[in-house]
Amino acid sequence: MRALIQRVSEASVVVDGETVGAIGHGLLILLGIGHSDGAADVQPLAAKIANLRIFSDAEGKFNLSLLDVGGAALVVSQFTLFADTRRGRRPGFVDAAAPTHAAPLVDHFCAALRQLGINVETGRFGAMMEVKLVNQGPVTIWLDTAQQ
Repeated sequence: MRALIQRVSEASVVVDGETVGAIGHGLLILLGIGHSDGAADVQPLAAKIANLRIFSDAEGKFNLSLLDVGGAALVVSQFTLFADTRRGRRPGFVDAAAPTHAAPLVDHFCAALRQLGINVETGRFGAMMEVKLVNQGPVTIWLDTAQQ
């Protein structure tokens, strides 16, 4: 699983002119699922993200987690995180899992975050989405379960 997380002061997802998910202070999580990803990857990644100390304390140091600050998460499925650009000019996506494999894992990931006490909003799996965000910092971090 690959997650690109961005610390935000606000973020939302719009599908066909309708806002389907929105948060204030928290994390926008773009989540990609690969062929070899499974249920065993979900809980460790959710716990890592929930406890990652990327929010500033009173002294301006990264000492607080999403749980510490009571922030929310906006999770958006993003198969393009598995883009292969090594050949040619058009990215290939053969490493991204099929929707039948990916969709349940995205749902499982959201449930894992909720079990940790995080308010979770989502995009709409497979839809053309407009993702709007105000990246705070900016802080953007790449996580890959294959590299942990």
